[in-house]
Amino acid sequence: MISLADKTRVICWLSYIVLLVQQVAEVWLGQAPWIIWLAVVMPLLIFLPGMLQDNLRSFIWLCFVCLLYFMRLVVDLFENPHNVFAIVGMVAVVLLFCSGMMYVRWRARELRQAAVAAGGHGD
Repeated sequence: MISLADKTRVICWLSYIVLLVQQVAEVWLGQAPWIIWLAVVMPLLIFLPGMLQDNLRSFIWLCFVCLLYFMRLVVDLFENPHNVFAIVGMVAVVLLFCSGMMYVRWRARELRQAAVAAGGHGD
């Protein structure tokens, strides 16, 4: 049976990929210089190695960084409420934040329960 943490991790990864693609597409279509590319893409890519290793701290910090993308997307949506890229980005960033936060919570609980079952203290 697939756990809640596993389902949430899939949602987290899908929304991460959608947000990354949305950000790259928006910068590419805006013909931004390379320094803007770095500023937009690097904050997301920094957490990729930790996420691949299932490091919960990486997911926690990714949630904090999502707030920066959220603020920028809110401004974009106020400027142009019909911007499809901003709408897709907003949905992706909200899903990423919520699923990342819940994944950390449920996965940490699973790890604590496994430690207790293995004879550890879990604290």
